[in-house]
Amino acid sequence: MKSLLFYLFSLLVFANSLLSTAIQAETLPPLVNGKVPANLDELWADFDPRKEPLEVELLKEWEQDGAVCRLVRFQVGVFKGAPAKVAAFYAFPQGGQKLPALLSIHGGGQSAGFDSVLKDTVRGYASMSINWGGNPLNFGRAVVKYEGPQTDWGQLDATHPPQRNKANHFVSELTPDEYTLDAVVSPRNSNWFLVLMAARRAITFLESQPEIDGSLIGVYGHSMGGKLTTNLAAIDKRVRVAVPSCGGAGDLTELQADLPGGLKTKLSAMKLACVSDNAYIPRLTCPVLWLSPTNDFHAHIDNMAWNWREVPDERFRLSISPHFNHRHTKEHEVTQFLWFEEHLKGAFKMPETPQIELQLKTQDGVPLVTVVPDGSQAVQNVAIYYALDPHELTRFWRDARAEKSGGQWHARCPVMSLDQPLFFYADVTYELPGGYRTVSRKYQLPDTYNLSSRVLSSGPAELKAAGVTVTDSPERLIDDGARGWHDWYQINWDHPPLWSVSTRKLKDVKWRGPNGAKLMFDIRCHTDNSLVVSVHCNEWGAYEPGKPAVSYSVIKPLQGSTDWQTVVVSLEELAVTDPKYSMPIHDWQSVCELSISPAGQTTRSGQLVKVEAKAWEGPREIRNLRWEGGEYSRNRMSNSALAPAEHEKAFNEAIKKSLQQEEAARKGK
Repeated sequence: MKSLLFYLFSLLVFANSLLSTAIQAETLPPLVNGKVPANLDELWADFDPRKEPLEVELLKEWEQDGAVCRLVRFQVGVFKGAPAKVAAFYAFPQGGQKLPALLSIHGGGQSAGFDSVLKDTVRGYASMSINWGGNPLNFGRAVVKYEGPQTDWGQLDATHPPQRNKANHFVSELTPDEYTLDAVVSPRNSNWFLVLMAARRAITFLESQPEIDGSLIGVYGHSMGGKLTTNLAAIDKRVRVAVPSCGGAGDLTELQADLPGGLKTKLSAMKLACVSDNAYIPRLTCPVLWLSPTNDFHAHIDNMAWNWREVPDERFRLSISPHFNHRHTKEHEVTQFLWFEEHLKGAFKMPETPQIELQLKTQDGVPLVTVVPDGSQAVQNVAIYYALDPHELTRFWRDARAEKSGGQWHARCPVMSLDQPLFFYADVTYELPGGYRTVSRKYQLPDTYNLSSRVLSSGPAELKAAGVTVTDSPERLIDDGARGWHDWYQINWDHPPLWSVSTRKLKDVKWRGPNGAKLMFDIRCHTDNSLVVSVHCNEWGAYEPGKPAVSYSVIKPLQGSTDWQTVVVSLEELAVTDPKYSMPIHDWQSVCELSISPAGQTTRSGQLVKVEAKAWEGPREIRNLRWEGGEYSRNRMSNSALAPAEHEKAFNEAIKKSLQQEEAARKGK
């Protein structure tokens, strides 16, 4: 009897749901006479995120780590006669009242993050993560899959590829198909627009919760979520503070072709006016922290430097991790937490953006960078980075070795050519207040945090006009190891069998390998193990646009010892790491990156060979990474501005200096 009654009740609920859907009006009105929105005002004029009921479904509820946790689904709107619904994790500290709230927006290929939501609650926030991409949900690190109702875009498809729609309307043109809102080319056909509507409805959900102070809502997101965070903060004034990560850099058009660096794109007028970050960035009024590494493939740092240049310093901060791509160091990542602590709780005061300037006209012709950090908190260190490579995804950022003078820091930035632009920025290290270092035993924070200056650049014409001179020269000693992994980035460092370190230093013409040279370094390993040494060539089309990036590696056996042992890598022993490629490596000139790790792969006789990773015993350090043998090509410095006689003299002096360094490295090993 009970089963029958439950069945009848379920049938009634389903019928009411169908009836409700049938009588619900479309969220967005049809186009009038086929006229599509021409700007953001027109695009968003017909959408009120508070107007329609959210139709919230409570899919699951439980308690964990002192938080009330819920899996919910809410309605974005009704489009083409069917509701579009997005699932989300929502949690808040037990007993919390008038809480500040955070909205988390995941990146491409990901799903809503329960771990991030739970971490936010431990830090005293209500938190929500929307599953806009439609991927299956799981409950964090436990990876327990959820099998119930999921995100359902109805007659549309704003999920992340692979998706029902063969056209990816995140990147493709705005032409209509069966899953688009409009039957003509329209910015309302962009998936970015649809997901932003979902994010705006999530803000409505948060401000309506009884435990939340609706005036204290922050937003953060990574990658595609970073772009969405930027755009959401610009278009929805209910957002009090925002932290885009690796997204929202904007586009460079053909009108800015004279800018050094950056990814130049040619967008349609419609996309530039209604889809690009360029349209949203000028509308930002809330405080924004830009969180990004120097070599990010998704949010090009040069694009950000140009497109965000008018956002005032008083409500803008940057935290830029050197050498990384699409991830951050802990010292930079923690600034997101501090930014929210300031603007949603009033519990912290972030230092001002470090001021940076470049002096090109100097007595010796060497560019000089000066940085003035905010001294309201004790400055532990200032690193001034500069680069000479216009290809931002593979450029190596040199540490200019800043020196302190009073409240300022100065660094000389010698160049090897006047035909290459100069890029520079500063990274300032502050001590993290003790009260923040251990918010809970599960989420320990680092001892310091890093804020960055603006990223600036100077083109070849400026360098030449200012009388900058070429004073730098090639070096065979790449890294003596005295500063640890300062010029590298680390991955899986807490995993002894799988750790790896990588550097782009070999791409810098100063440390590029001579023809026929061998790459050598010293390392210690307390137990027998293997080391995979890899070089990655033509990454992101750095040397040959449109051609594939190819990696080469060699497996080096190591004998267990507390003594230093030398690893020698020659071109002849490097094999491709992907069996579908067969081209050998002939020289070091197209190398973009060097990596070493106990784990990895190579090929032998066309077959893939994987290294069985063993836990590393002993220190993870190297010394005297260097080139031995080989010859520099005569055109290595051909793009310098020196006269022929001066060029020949400089070349010979560089060779002499490199030989001296080689000899010194050999004696010191």
